[in-house]
Amino acid sequence: MAVSDRKPYSPSMEKSCSFLIEFDKGAPALANEIKEALEGSDVSAKIDALKKAIMLLHNGETIPQLFITIIRYVLTSEDHTIQKLLLLYLEIVDKTDAKGRLLPEMILICQNLRNNLQHPNEYIRGVTLRFLCRLSETELIEPLIPSVLQCLEHRHPFVRRNAVLAIMSIYKLPGGEHLMPDAPEAIERFLASEQDASAKRNAFLMLFTCAQDRAVSYLLSHVEAVPDWGESIQMVVLDLIRKVCRSKPREKGRYITIIISLLNVPSTAVIYECAGTLVSLSSAPTAIRAAATTYCQLLQSQSDHNVKLIVLDRLSELKTSHQDIMVDLIMDVLRALSSPNLDIRRKTLDIVLELITPRNIDEVVLALKKEVMKTQSGELEKNGEYRQMLVQAIHSCAIKFPEVASTVVHLLMDFLGDNNVASAIDVVVFVREIIETNPKLRVSIITRLLDTFYQIRSARVCSCALWIISEYCLSLSEVESGISTIKQCLGELPFYTVSEESGESASADSSSKAPSVVTVSSRRPAVLADGTYATQSAASETAVLGPILVQGSLAAPGNLRSMLLNGDFFLGAVVACTLSKLVLRLEEVQPNVVEVNKANAGALLIMVSMIQLGQSTFLVHPIDNDSYDRIVLCIRLLCNTGDEMRKIWLQSCRQSFTKMLADKQFREMEEMKAKAQISHAQPDDLIDFYHLKSRKGMSQLELEDEVQDDLKRATGEFTKDADDANKLNRILQLTGFSDPVYAEAYVTVHHYDIVLDVTVINRTKETLQNLCLELATMGDLKLVERPQNYTLAPESSKQIRANIKVSSTETGVIFGNIVYETSNVLERTVVVLNDIHIDIMDYISPATCADVAFRNMWAEFEWENKVAVNTVIQDEKEFLNHIIKSTNMKCLTAPSALDGECGFLAANLYAKSVFGEDALVNISIEKQADGKLSGYIRIRSKTQGIALSLGDKITLKQKGGS
Repeated sequence: MAVSDRKPYSPSMEKSCSFLIEFDKGAPALANEIKEALEGSDVSAKIDALKKAIMLLHNGETIPQLFITIIRYVLTSEDHTIQKLLLLYLEIVDKTDAKGRLLPEMILICQNLRNNLQHPNEYIRGVTLRFLCRLSETELIEPLIPSVLQCLEHRHPFVRRNAVLAIMSIYKLPGGEHLMPDAPEAIERFLASEQDASAKRNAFLMLFTCAQDRAVSYLLSHVEAVPDWGESIQMVVLDLIRKVCRSKPREKGRYITIIISLLNVPSTAVIYECAGTLVSLSSAPTAIRAAATTYCQLLQSQSDHNVKLIVLDRLSELKTSHQDIMVDLIMDVLRALSSPNLDIRRKTLDIVLELITPRNIDEVVLALKKEVMKTQSGELEKNGEYRQMLVQAIHSCAIKFPEVASTVVHLLMDFLGDNNVASAIDVVVFVREIIETNPKLRVSIITRLLDTFYQIRSARVCSCALWIISEYCLSLSEVESGISTIKQCLGELPFYTVSEESGESASADSSSKAPSVVTVSSRRPAVLADGTYATQSAASETAVLGPILVQGSLAAPGNLRSMLLNGDFFLGAVVACTLSKLVLRLEEVQPNVVEVNKANAGALLIMVSMIQLGQSTFLVHPIDNDSYDRIVLCIRLLCNTGDEMRKIWLQSCRQSFTKMLADKQFREMEEMKAKAQISHAQPDDLIDFYHLKSRKGMSQLELEDEVQDDLKRATGEFTKDADDANKLNRILQLTGFSDPVYAEAYVTVHHYDIVLDVTVINRTKETLQNLCLELATMGDLKLVERPQNYTLAPESSKQIRANIKVSSTETGVIFGNIVYETSNVLERTVVVLNDIHIDIMDYISPATCADVAFRNMWAEFEWENKVAVNTVIQDEKEFLNHIIKSTNMKCLTAPSALDGECGFLAANLYAKSVFGEDALVNISIEKQADGKLSGYIRIRSKTQGIALSLGDKITLKQKGGS
């Protein structure tokens, strides 16, 4: 058959192969061209022809006419590349006929393989032995067994190590124990005399896999020598220990001593595996402390960022179950902050913040202060982000342990004028909370804030700092200093002047300041508010739009003035409220009425000037209505003050802030209680009194392990994973009950991969040959392994495992079919499987973030999915709780903000995926007159997949369905 007449591609046509081959189907080679090249004498042409034949064969073409040609012209070649390609060709070519019998031509192949196994060149012997590892035809292998056993005594280690692997693969075949009944004994003798590390590793692996008792006996007889073995065999030893201890937990005491001895070997891979094995096998404090110490050493010694992240994940797991031990190693974990990677630093701080106790708080805060001071050097690009993380960490420490606030608050206040706005906002929020929760620090914080206020360059930081000044300046000197500081930062009034030619009257002090203004001869017409024309000088316009030009250079106006001239009138409204509160408080603490009236008049002048500036025609962005109304309200307040208004402005605002902090603390306490998993033992659980056991021959480690096991049984920790109902929910039916082949899958979702354990049952009375489970994926899913062919006896079953990699949080679909042949019918039968939909809820989990961070992410993320509310639920809070439960998200809106019945509800939800992706949801609903709910649910994320998938999930679930 010509290659051009090929059948359409089908996954069932593919052959299993140990190499991944990329094949360009655009220009296929003809069979006669390949045949001519193979018959020629050109070695390079033969190599190219063999590659083309392998690719065609691998993609479903049979090309039977090439087999004899290859035997005649290729089999006898001495070229190593040709021999390697020949073995690859023989691996994937059909070696049996339709009835499963070995082809007669394979006798020639068998003779060639025997000659290669006796070849004087060690490379030919080695690759031939590796080829035997991939053969499953016992008729082809049986004549070669004596030659394989002879290779165990070859002088070259490359041949010996591959001979061991070949013996292991032959022994594992169906009926392999009869082909080589003495294989374990031969390998054990070989292991006793072998010196090559790789060959010893393969021999020990063979015993571990095929004769576990012999491997255990060999290990226990060489306990003292295990630390001196090579890295590869030590890894197999750890695998053996894990397997033995799971089947015989009572014997793990003598194996743990081997693991602890391996903690001092030079191989970091072995050390890491030892620590993980210790944690999985023992809960004794000595073992956990040794594992945690090992992880901390790896954290310092390894330079690779990925390794550090993996080690931090292991430490985080230890922190969850063995917090008391991890507390003692908190300073060792903190050393990971020396890494320049922000992800490593963030994970380190997350671990450390949950390990803080009154004993180590001083050391931790001192270390964090040193790291903050290091960020002032400006050597690294992301110093601002790192400083923000440190500020948030110190903030958390100060909230948990208020006594340390005095040691850090003044240091952090130096960063109020930081160029990184997010970091400065975190600092001012921290100061605002500390000054309320630590009254003893109020005077020092206010003094420091007034001294550094002029350094602030962010409007949001200024707004928060002004609120602090207005609420916590209580004494006469503080109030006067606050008013004076604000006036200095606002600069001289008025905020702008217009020349005499404009038709407007100039400000009172403009003539006296005229020499300082650079006069520019260029003029242009301007349209006034009444529609008349006037000429405006360039110097006057410069004074309106920015700082005043003094002899060609920028003067240094106050920070508040610069922001106001840029059109930030929300800040102007905050300034007006701050001045109003300070003047009202001045009336209480200042007995001199003249001074009070003077301050009142000055504040009114500033407010009127801001309104005048906002209503001028020279600003690109005039004052908005909300800011205008707020400033006018402050003017009216200072002109006519009542006792009720004074109480609202001077007391109610601070009381509201105090209540907000109390609600925040209450929510944090509730979250901590929710994290504390309270589990109890079942009524019929076994109680094991270790005090009554014989302690002869038991080490201290084993005694500790017994204690910890009893504690776990008492608290029910062993029963947490035994959720049979949850397991049943993950079983999916793939075929119908009337299909000749029944299949169902148990889906296990890990962080980055999905494991499908498919049970296939032959419901017919015939033997099914070449049965193959063919799977394909849609979305960001990738099938890891190629399917294998199986032979299924009548009314028997087979467990098939498939691994699928997940690369993003997006709903994916797994589909496929089961293909098989019967002995009576040569055609292949196809059974189509039901689709498996991967739920996005398996990859996102509730998380928390600050309101500022939520707003920043909401503004930055470009993907939005807007879902209209369509539900039969008529209660707003019930609908909110239903969405939270359905989407596995956390509500960031405080419960106090959701109290009451007003017919409206707005809440923010947040979750984080295992891939580090953020999912933001805003719910805005309104109750209509007929009792139904209306509104929108808006989803935002950085990637399109999570926005669409979460939107589909909400659309499906919001009606109240399961």
